[in-house]
Amino acid sequence: MLCGRSTVTVGDCWYHGYMSSSGAGALVVQAYRFALDPTARQRRMLASHEGAARFAFNRLLAEVKADIDRYHAGEPTVLDGWSLAALRRHWNRRKHQWAVNPVSGEPWWPVNSKEAYSSGLDGLARALKSWRSGRGRFPRFRKRRHRMGVRFTTGAIRVESDRRHVTLPRIGRVRTHESTRKLARRVEAGTARILAATVRQDAAGRWHVAFTVEVQRAVGKEARPAHARRLAPEWQPVGVDVGARDLIVAATADGREVLRVPAPRSLGHAQARLRRLQRRRARQQRGSNRQQRTTRRIGRVHARAANMRRDTIAKVTTALAHGCDHLVIEDLNVAGMGARKPGAGNGGRASNRALADAALAEVHRQLAYKTRWYGADLTVADRWHPSSKTCSGCGRQKPRLSLAERTYHCDGCGLTLDRDRNAAVNLARLTRDPKMRPAGSGPVAGRGADHETDPAHAGDAGGREASTLHQPELGKTGTASPQGEAA
Repeated sequence: MLCGRSTVTVGDCWYHGYMSSSGAGALVVQAYRFALDPTARQRRMLASHEGAARFAFNRLLAEVKADIDRYHAGEPTVLDGWSLAALRRHWNRRKHQWAVNPVSGEPWWPVNSKEAYSSGLDGLARALKSWRSGRGRFPRFRKRRHRMGVRFTTGAIRVESDRRHVTLPRIGRVRTHESTRKLARRVEAGTARILAATVRQDAAGRWHVAFTVEVQRAVGKEARPAHARRLAPEWQPVGVDVGARDLIVAATADGREVLRVPAPRSLGHAQARLRRLQRRRARQQRGSNRQQRTTRRIGRVHARAANMRRDTIAKVTTALAHGCDHLVIEDLNVAGMGARKPGAGNGGRASNRALADAALAEVHRQLAYKTRWYGADLTVADRWHPSSKTCSGCGRQKPRLSLAERTYHCDGCGLTLDRDRNAAVNLARLTRDPKMRPAGSGPVAGRGADHETDPAHAGDAGGREASTLHQPELGKTGTASPQGEAA
């Protein structure tokens, strides 16, 4: 049973994978990501491989555009297709003419691994396929600031037994910035097999390697660690409302709030420093060493903000998957929510930045596969369900509710409740609807819909909150899994 590709950070590495089977045990393809500390020579080799991938991408993209012009002019085309195999055949025929030194005339393509050129061609083939299917725009030429990963599938790819080095084709033995024991233990125990390795440079200039690994691991409730905190009684549904102010607000159908995690706002907190550095870069001479140093500092600020956001999302989604047996989330149109809104203060720039900083789609993606890993059910509510507008006490629905109203006031029963908590309670009660279904049994509910559902009638939400229950301590995001286990 596939659960979709996802990414999570815990401890020293990332996990990015999908389940290939279900049951007590499953064969899972996931990725372990480690930071590298290469030498100066290895940095030059890694940069050369990245540049080779970019060169192959741009060179074949120019051929594709020329072929399109020939087609419209009624002339015969040169390429026999846009698939990876077709692009690779054309590259092998012409690389002796393209990848040569213009002064000496000697070919330079043998300096890098063939996997570097194949990685660039694979990126181009995927971009063209996405454009032809209508899911993306036509690919554009890649500049040096566009980071391109190089994927190695053949050659010497392994994690060394000393837990501090990895071996990559052509690059050799590279020291890691962090311990590789999480992967090395599984490889030595025979429960993991390395399939490929992808090397990429982040915005801060640090190189990372991600190993694609086939892992045999336990799946289900028995995979939950013994110290995991139980958030709700067994099989009691928990509604999860996500937002830009509070990243997660989880509540049960009886109105009890079980978890509230404020959004990290890592990018928002870094705005003052970013503005100062960007002004400095704008005043420096273009292309100078000082401007390049400032650009690297800006990249480090963005990388730190991304790491803080990733860490918070990983911990809170793991806590939900460990502590709940049934979760209910909304199918949010995150791309539509972040679209520019005319008349909302510079086109809604502040709200769009807050939504992007919260990474709501990443929360949904991680919950999708973690619930399957740890034996929890995940239900996806309809995109048009008015969970925030509906009163959790009497079921009355408000016609309009602005984002500025953080407290829900019901005109019918007089209920006063936190807006996000009210939405989470309504989501938890959706499991009583026979039309609701678990996530993963078909297309995501509401995806592609172009109209809203009928308004909810009074009383549909069910129940009434008799008193205000004591809330748990705020800001706790749970704990990461023990060393050596995926989160």
